[in-house]
Amino acid sequence: MMLPVAGDWVSVLTKLIPLGLVIAVSPITVIPAVLVLHAPRPRPAGLAFLAGWVLGLVALTAAFTEASGLLEGLRPQKPPTWVSWLRVVFGLALIGYGMFSWFTRHRHTKTPGWLRSFSKLTPLRAGLTGVALAPLRPEVLILCAAAGLAIGTGRLSVPATLITGAVFVVISASTVAIPILGFVGAGDRLDDALERLKAWMEENHGAMMAVILIVIGLIVLYNGIHAL
Repeated sequence: MMLPVAGDWVSVLTKLIPLGLVIAVSPITVIPAVLVLHAPRPRPAGLAFLAGWVLGLVALTAAFTEASGLLEGLRPQKPPTWVSWLRVVFGLALIGYGMFSWFTRHRHTKTPGWLRSFSKLTPLRAGLTGVALAPLRPEVLILCAAAGLAIGTGRLSVPATLITGAVFVVISASTVAIPILGFVGAGDRLDDALERLKAWMEENHGAMMAVILIVIGLIVLYNGIHAL
């Protein structure tokens, strides 16, 4: 079976990869994955959290892809203006959130109480928490919406839509999957490395989030303005 036109494929992926990376490198993505490995039953809790996180990302991205594709049969060859304006709004939202994160970065050098509770989760609660965490985090909701919009308006075939969506989810979930699957394979040998990673990200996550969100917001904003 032939895949879609290469230009469409590449264009969509160039929009999805930066969005997925922003989710992946966020400390609020990585720290819960590390903390859940300190639960009373770390292996099943970690795997359940990973499965729930992936499911949440898939559900959000699929929902926004479907929503953006509802007008597929009605729109002309060029995407409608509302799509470009929606990208502009998403870009401005990311930039605004990034600036807020930068100016408040010194307030966030300790793990919040709700994050510390991840080290006490049962496997069932870890799975449910993973599912719920995606829509409850505003930046993840915005980024999944932008990804769904890019996929749904990309005029891709069904296989290409599934593959590009999978690429976005794999990138977004990679920094949750790596420590959890690494721990399942290596066990306690990773404890020290994971603890150092958690401490460093707690210390610097405010600045990291701010810079990343502003950069990606500028990219999304440029794409929206360029298409007007």
